[in-house]
Amino acid sequence: MSINKKTRIRMVKLAGCLCLLSFIVSSVACKDKVAIYPNHYDTSVGTILDSLPTTFVHPGILHTAERIATLKQIVQKADPASVAYMDFQLLSNDSKSKSDYAMKGPFDIISRDGVYKSTKGAFESDFSAAYLNALIWAVTGNKEHAEEARKILLAYADKLKEIEVSNDAPLLAGLQGFQVMYAAEILGYTYPDMSSSDFDKIKTMVKNVFLPVLDKFYATPPYTNGNWGIIVTKAYMAAGILLDDHEMYKRAVDFYLNGNDNGTLPNYVDGETGQCQESGRDQGHAQLGIGGLGELCEVAFQQGTDLYSQLDNRLLLGYEYVAKYNLGNDVPFKTWKDVTGKYSSWTVVSPDSRGAFRTIYAVAYNHYAGLEGLSMPSVEEVVNNKLKLEGYDADNIGYGTFQFALH
Repeated sequence: MSINKKTRIRMVKLAGCLCLLSFIVSSVACKDKVAIYPNHYDTSVGTILDSLPTTFVHPGILHTAERIATLKQIVQKADPASVAYMDFQLLSNDSKSKSDYAMKGPFDIISRDGVYKSTKGAFESDFSAAYLNALIWAVTGNKEHAEEARKILLAYADKLKEIEVSNDAPLLAGLQGFQVMYAAEILGYTYPDMSSSDFDKIKTMVKNVFLPVLDKFYATPPYTNGNWGIIVTKAYMAAGILLDDHEMYKRAVDFYLNGNDNGTLPNYVDGETGQCQESGRDQGHAQLGIGGLGELCEVAFQQGTDLYSQLDNRLLLGYEYVAKYNLGNDVPFKTWKDVTGKYSSWTVVSPDSRGAFRTIYAVAYNHYAGLEGLSMPSVEEVVNNKLKLEGYDADNIGYGTFQFALH
């Protein structure tokens, strides 16, 4: 007997309800068996946890050696008509990517807010410089850039003691932590003059300064809009790769799929329309969140973990929703109850910052359309006509037109 698609969907949903009922009953009967992330929305999510890599590819995080070789070819070919090469030129001209960048720190304590908020602009600039100089080194082989990135990382590793306990601490640990981890990974595995002792010193800073903040966020009941959990998880996954910690990597993947937080795939992106949890808030944060999910998926993909395709390519649906609305088109909207219950009063999609495109689209477009051959008409319109060269925004990876070019 053949079963049509609608029947299969009903059967899956029924199975999910039975699993949820079983979970509730077992939880009442034996409280010590409650799952860390009990918010499982679909019976298919989580199965990928059984096939995670047993060894990591280094260098990893954003770029493996294979990806670096592709980017090197773009740089060496120097085709003036190539948008990827034009984006690389923007990267090369960025004041923070210069090998003679003037470091503004380091500091003992850093913070985005609170008592030490005066350090914000300086450390953000410094960590961006370490990240961008490491990237320039990787794709050009210019040792001066490697030295600049190493100098910044070691200066902070020698001095930085803590991230101030403040409201924005998880954002700092996630955003700037990711930059530190990427730069360290690139230098540790591609730069011959990075000694093992220097590499270990930087990794120790990651363990002692950044990871405790990320761990605390995971241990705290959900309280934020989704971009926070996304930013934290992207950095946590990167840390797992840098530190060769497979349990950390697994926890990041599990959180992305199953976490009881607004910053997960099932909780951030609606499976019917692609509406994002922050679509009713403003378009800047909605793009930040969906872009962070794309970047997180790219990190996993470089390790052979396909998060892009999960839940029937739901991330693609989210990208299309965000792009379509910001292009000026109508999209459906429904008020939903978020995980925290704090952000559930939005009744319309927000026009705030509409049309101000963030540097988030190339990473998803190059994967879904470029590698998988899937249709993304709204995102395609953005990358071809609105944001041909992505440039850099420190809250996202930036220079995606270059970084994620396929050739």
